[in-house]
Amino acid sequence: MTSAGVAPTALRLLTALLLLLVAAPSHSLPLLTRGRWIVDEATGLRVKLACVNWVGHLEPGLPEGLNRLPVATVAHTISSLGFNCVRLTYSIHMLTRTSYTNATVAQTFARLNLTEAASGIEHNNPELLDLGHVAAYHHVVAALSEAGVMVILDNHVSKPKWCCAVDDGNGFFGDRYFNPNTWVEGLGLMATYFNNTPNVVAMSLRNELRGNRSTPISWSRHMQWGAATVHKANPKVLVILSGLQFDTDLSFLPVLPVTLPFKEKIVYEGHWYSFGVPWRTGLPNDVCKNETGRFKSNVGFVTSSANATAAPLFMSEFGIDQRYVNDNDNRYLNCILAYLAEEDLDWALWTMGGSYYYRSDKQPVKDFEETYGFFNHDWSRIRNPDFISRLKEIQQPIQDPYLAPGPYYQIIYHPASGLCVESGIGNTVHLGSCQSVRSRWNYDASVKGPIGLMGSSSCISTQGNGLPAIMTENCSAPNNTLWSTVSSAQLQLGTRVLGKDGKEKWMCLDGSKSPLISTNECICITDSHCYPKLNPEKQWFKVITTNKQLLHQLQL
Repeated sequence: MTSAGVAPTALRLLTALLLLLVAAPSHSLPLLTRGRWIVDEATGLRVKLACVNWVGHLEPGLPEGLNRLPVATVAHTISSLGFNCVRLTYSIHMLTRTSYTNATVAQTFARLNLTEAASGIEHNNPELLDLGHVAAYHHVVAALSEAGVMVILDNHVSKPKWCCAVDDGNGFFGDRYFNPNTWVEGLGLMATYFNNTPNVVAMSLRNELRGNRSTPISWSRHMQWGAATVHKANPKVLVILSGLQFDTDLSFLPVLPVTLPFKEKIVYEGHWYSFGVPWRTGLPNDVCKNETGRFKSNVGFVTSSANATAAPLFMSEFGIDQRYVNDNDNRYLNCILAYLAEEDLDWALWTMGGSYYYRSDKQPVKDFEETYGFFNHDWSRIRNPDFISRLKEIQQPIQDPYLAPGPYYQIIYHPASGLCVESGIGNTVHLGSCQSVRSRWNYDASVKGPIGLMGSSSCISTQGNGLPAIMTENCSAPNNTLWSTVSSAQLQLGTRVLGKDGKEKWMCLDGSKSPLISTNECICITDSHCYPKLNPEKQWFKVITTNKQLLHQLQL
């Protein structure tokens, strides 16, 4: 048993090692799938993709921000923030139209009158200006490789422009700019070009298919054609298939399954944003329950073990206005983080860049700010470090399905902080690392019972409204230590206590005094006790069962 003075140091060392393993290429490549998981082909161990999107599909034909920072700086920033992967977007025209294939980066920037941006590239990345577009793109991929970052090549559009509108001509096979033959040609060229590039681990065939032409039958024919083309040109990469309705619908797969012979290379993707949903005005628990259920039914089902064709699901886009000024986004974020943690999905944040060289759909078209990006407008700092810190725990694998099985236990994840419930020194309970021995609990969320610390006789108890939660040895008390999930979203943990008025009330674990966890009267567990301004999200905790083992079983 280590002393209290040694324990924090050991924990810091362990956390640093875990982050290093996520950032560095600790696995060999290539990758393949096994059931719902992505694994290392050589070892069979799981590889979790924790990615960020880097936009490269717009009119300039160059990944964004290279007028602001050296490409190596961008790549190492990505790695240092715990991302092990980039979803790098591109257009088909970059590979198939002479306006791009016969032009240098400098010539395209001159054509678009991007004099100031070109000057920034000359200062930060002078080697790029005289390169062709595909060669410059390869230069970016090489920089990511040097930083230990994997790459997913994502065909976002055919004609370079912002995505996505229903009628923008880029939406579905046969649309004005979306010629299927040209699309397959471009996929084949991209797969061939990066055939011997080890950090290119996957290719996504098309972003957000949509529009009046879209049907499951057409989807099946064309997507399997594209997948076969990529696999023939580069059999090492995973092939990622997006669904219909802006990548929110794969519900047709049970009746129209993919029949490609390389099942071990197929991954599906989905998108989930706050758009069009009353997160701010609706009842938070009900909205989260309904939207999570909708996503599971339409997309998330592909990972189910009950599905004979279970496959990995890559949440290739989710994100918010990182200024925290959009209440709709802020409320959605806690719900989707709970889902990503519970399902332990591979994912890619939208997005990295704080601005664009050129957005033809915006005014001004030059240097338009992207508030969903983790860089600020001029790429000089991280826009919102608190937001990035909330992603740290889901950057780590929560499940280790192919490691030594070990005992099953529960972690209790708090999406508003991105941390987990942890037993502290003495009898305290606080928010801390999900990787700690002291964040392992024995708790069955389906029944009323104690939340016991694994390997001990202690459990969590309430002292009353507004007071810190504590650890106690008295785990069979009828009140105070027997917890239930008490909201429609299954995200609040409450226990019944006797109030001063002699009536029983629900007290919920509450992270609003982070890092300490207190218990407060439960908010919005029924519709009659909720209204739009009440926000229960500091009381949202997701109980997740796992068998993940620490790298070393430290006695903290």
